[in-house]
Amino acid sequence: MTVLPPAFETDIAAVQQIEAVPKILEVVCRTTGMRFAAVARVTDSRWICCAVRDEIAFGLAPGGELKVETTLCHEIRQHREPVVIDHVAKDTVYCNHHTPALYGLQSYISMPIFLADGSFFGTLCAIDPAPHVLNTPETLGMFKLFAELIAFHLNAADKLAVSEADLTNERKTAELREQFIAVLGHDLRNPLASIAAVARRFRKAALSEEEFGYLDLMQNSVRRMAGLIDNVLDFARGRLGDGLTLTRTAQDLAPVLQQVVGELQAHAPGRQIDLVLDLKRPVDCDPARIGQLLSNLLGNALAYGVPARPITVSAQTGLQQFELSVTNHGAPIPPEILGKLFQPFSRGAGQDKQEGLGLGLYIASQIARAHGGMLSATSTVDETRFVLRMPLG
Repeated sequence: MTVLPPAFETDIAAVQQIEAVPKILEVVCRTTGMRFAAVARVTDSRWICCAVRDEIAFGLAPGGELKVETTLCHEIRQHREPVVIDHVAKDTVYCNHHTPALYGLQSYISMPIFLADGSFFGTLCAIDPAPHVLNTPETLGMFKLFAELIAFHLNAADKLAVSEADLTNERKTAELREQFIAVLGHDLRNPLASIAAVARRFRKAALSEEEFGYLDLMQNSVRRMAGLIDNVLDFARGRLGDGLTLTRTAQDLAPVLQQVVGELQAHAPGRQIDLVLDLKRPVDCDPARIGQLLSNLLGNALAYGVPARPITVSAQTGLQQFELSVTNHGAPIPPEILGKLFQPFSRGAGQDKQEGLGLGLYIASQIARAHGGMLSATSTVDETRFVLRMPLG
């Protein structure tokens, strides 16, 4: 037997895996009286048997091949219509055709098989050395139905193969994702922690004012790097993993918000940050994540607000929702930029030279979403305001 290209081997295997094909060929033979039926893969250069029922010792088996130019299937592939011959000797079109004469046929029927994309796969055909009545609506309907059934299974097999390939790729991606998150969460944090520990150790030594200045620079750099790692890690979890994880508890958020404002005020001593709290009841949330959200919003306000104008942080609990807002003053954000603020790696006009990766607002929006809330932004000539609104429970 001729060694076939892998594509043909795949096609043969696909037909062989259709459990209904043997029964289809049996029904074709018993219904029509034909003693040979086959499913063939037909291209412009090859005719390959994919499945066969042979009661006349024709000699073909799955993988067997006929010269395509000697077959009627070759013509069917070109005109894409079925061919039906009851009795070759009495047929005005095919009585002198080379195919029946070459293979000793007197009756023949072949129905094209089309895939979902309209491409021609091959044929469902039957032949016999004796004449048979084939050109009836019942027989043509049966062949058409069987051809469509075979095509349906072939299309389903293709979709399954694609799904399995996608699943394999997804598993590989998941492994890479886990490795990536592990590197961020462990391999990058460890050396950074070592640098921070060394800086703290040197602070206990007798150093000059200039040397203490270098330590301040080092610790500030460590803090910024830690923030970058946190942001990228959260981005990876949000976009590549299962989303941000929350550890929710009902508690008074005032201490958390006061601590965040105090920390950022310490790093920007020349800026005025007003904190207005009206928290009458506990909030069911992840307090660390809410603190991170506020830190990102307040850091953004410090970076882009006018230094001479105060920044206002306001938090309140209503009957059904918790609201947290950060307001700063400065040039309004253009509408085309405002609509993209919560996209990852997004920057507004005039922000290209700012530090960071452009993930802070995106992560803040993801924290809001994880809590079942929403983060919005408005910007006018008077003020730019970010507001978190989330249900209390």
